[in-house]
Amino acid sequence: MAYNEHTTIRAVRRGSRRACNELYDRHVMSLFRFLKQYSDDEAEVEDWVQRAFIKALTHIESFNENSRFSTWLFTIALNEIRTDKRRHSLVFLDTNELQEVTAGEDHAIDFEWRDAMKFLLKDLDTTNRTIFLLYEIEGYSHAEIGSMLDITENLSRTILCRTKTILRSRWESMKDAV
Repeated sequence: MAYNEHTTIRAVRRGSRRACNELYDRHVMSLFRFLKQYSDDEAEVEDWVQRAFIKALTHIESFNENSRFSTWLFTIALNEIRTDKRRHSLVFLDTNELQEVTAGEDHAIDFEWRDAMKFLLKDLDTTNRTIFLLYEIEGYSHAEIGSMLDITENLSRTILCRTKTILRSRWESMKDAV
């Protein structure tokens, strides 16, 4: 039987432990991978993931089934990071790992690109980095990103375009320096 997210959500609302586990299993790795971009401390990332899932499952009744569960979950997780930032004056740390974005390229070029990209992404402000990662790495639409970050879809597009321009310019400068 094919997975149906809405059926799973309804089962969670009825108290199904199996459905809770299914939601967790389907989303934990992508959420962890995304949040890992904001901290080198795995314990901190695991805490954000756990708190996001607890809040999502505790407040599952308020989930609007017109959107994807992952969009809602990522929004909750981003709010957890913001809460920590406010509470502890948290500074966002280096980017750790990026999902391989390009396919079929020579491994040396890909390694160089990924290594440089980590360096370039860490210098971006939080909003630019978040939009770039959500769109290019995680595959969210601008509408979903706008919903997550409480900005318009057009602003998400504009920020992504400017971010790509910044990254391209910095990448070219790095290549010219070598």
